[in-house]
Amino acid sequence: MALKPDVTVAAIVERDGRFLVVQERAARRVVLNQPAGHLEEGESLLQAVVRETLEETGYPFVPQAVTGLYLWRGPGERTFLRVAFAGSVGDRVDGVSLDRGIIRTAWISREQLRERETELRSPLVLQCIDDYLRGARYPLELLNHVLPASAQAPGN
Repeated sequence: MALKPDVTVAAIVERDGRFLVVQERAARRVVLNQPAGHLEEGESLLQAVVRETLEETGYPFVPQAVTGLYLWRGPGERTFLRVAFAGSVGDRVDGVSLDRGIIRTAWISREQLRERETELRSPLVLQCIDDYLRGARYPLELLNHVLPASAQAPGN
């Protein structure tokens, strides 16, 4: 049987030793997660992480590096391929309504997240932060978004 993972993106944003997280409703639980979500049809991984971060937090995200790629089999036998990005956010954008399911955003330290491990959406939350803290940074040029021939401009 062919593996068909859900492709997701996540934003790792640190400010003064605290990380931007969302508290959200997922699978009948209230959980903590990075701003994250699924890749949508026709968008690049970079476009997806910028969109998801804005939709879930109201902050514009500027990706600066890839921190890791994660293949994880979650509950119910679903498999996820997560691409995590380190970056920064600007000021919160006025008037942005957050995605349904998002309760609030917060800035929480790694230690506070570890203390609340049972509330994390997946083990990927701490894994991504730990990789970031150990200095994992890969250039954005690592990623290539190859468009179908019909979508490419003439001469490309």
